[in-house]
Formats: sequence, structure tokens, C-alpha cells
Amino acid sequence: MGVINRDEVPVAIEDDNVELRKSEVGEMTVSFIRLKEGTDMTPAFAGLPNDQCQCPHWGYMLEGKLKMKTSGEDEVYEAGQAFYWSPGHVPVALTDCAYVDFSPTQEYNAVIEHISGQGA
Repeated sequence: MGVINRDEVPVAIEDDNVELRKSEVGEMTVSFIRLKEGTDMTPAFAGLPNDQCQCPHWGYMLEGKLKMKTSGEDEVYEAGQAFYWSPGHVPVALTDCAYVDFSPTQEYNAVIEHISGQGA
């Protein structure tokens, strides 16, 4: 049992549009993510299968509104909603937004390494 405080979690990716903090807990990773309005992660996922994130995520929208582009129909998520994102998605911030998600560490690390190499 334990508590994970956002401000104590190390920053894995940070630029003018994205802040991603992550901490591994067992076989899962907890991430605190902030995206600035207008941020489209499409370029960061280029080169992954279907140019999309292939890791599943469970989480909760803390602030703002986020569109999740998929191969099917896009979905919009808002503050106060819990979510599940299956593999095959790309986030686009419709407003400044923040969310916390829980992801399988092995799959997640592969995506983060790819994004880091792209210079998210």
C-alpha cells in the first residue's frame, strides 16, 4: 500500500506542450500527464504500428477536454470522467488538460522510449 504524489514523481517528458511524470508500481506504471490546448501527439507516434499508441491505459481526466483519435470513431473525454483507452489511439488536447493513467509498464515504456526519441 502507498501513495503517489504527483509532485514527487519524476518527469519523463517535458516541453512547452507536454509534461509527463511516471512512476512504476509493480507491473504497472502510474503517469500524470498535462497537455497544452492544441497539442496533437500524432507526430510523436509516427513509426509505431498504425502511427498510434499501442499501449492500453486506464485512468481519470482531472482537467480539461481531450479527443482520442482512433482507427474507428474518435472519442472526447472531459474532466471528471474515468476512461479505458485500448491500443490504437492518439491524444489531441482540445483544451489545456490533465489526467492520470495506469498502464502495463513493459508496453508503456516502449511507447515512452519511442516518443522520447521523437523529441515529443
